[in-house]
Amino acid sequence: MDYFFSAAPEAHQKKEKAKARELRQSQWWRQELGKGLCYHCGNKFKPADLTMDHLIPIARGGKSTKNNCVPSCKDCNSKKGYKTRAEMALEELKNAENPVSETASSEDDGET
Repeated sequence: MDYFFSAAPEAHQKKEKAKARELRQSQWWRQELGKGLCYHCGNKFKPADLTMDHLIPIARGGKSTKNNCVPSCKDCNSKKGYKTRAEMALEELKNAENPVSETASSEDDGET
């Protein structure tokens, strides 16, 4: 599913990325990493295997604040990309409704 969005101004993105670098050095972020939990999948990871994810991506106007930044495993962060958590949830629902691929169902049609 593709999403259209107007990217946040470059100045905003640059400023928020700098704030994110500062936030990564904070005691709060070290505590979040120390929990070892991915916000999205809930699985346990070593702190070094978690990344900072912005619930509302910087590219979409999100900010680097404690309320918008969560630890995420690299796999979940890559899957999320520039999507919001709501868009991820919609994709998960869509995938749950269509668990069988068309290729698999067309192969089954050939059996008699």
